[in-house]
Amino acid sequence: MQTVYGSPQNPWRRPDGSVIACVEKLKVMGENMAELRECALAAIEDAVLMGCDEQQVKEALVAEIRALHSGYAPAE
Repeated sequence: MQTVYGSPQNPWRRPDGSVIACVEKLKVMGENMAELRECALAAIEDAVLMGCDEQQVKEALVAEIRALHSGYAPAE
């Protein structure tokens, strides 16, 4: 079973490795991850219904995520 990001076993971390403990930040991260999961699932389901290979679509989504860059400097 995969460990969930943001869980006590796999907390969100800063670039220096320290754990993010702010309740509001954790809430926003949880909401953002749920929104991303929902959007990705919708894209996968649409693709499969149109005849695309599910694994290829997942690989494409991962490639898109890896190509993203925030444009912001790390928070202090």
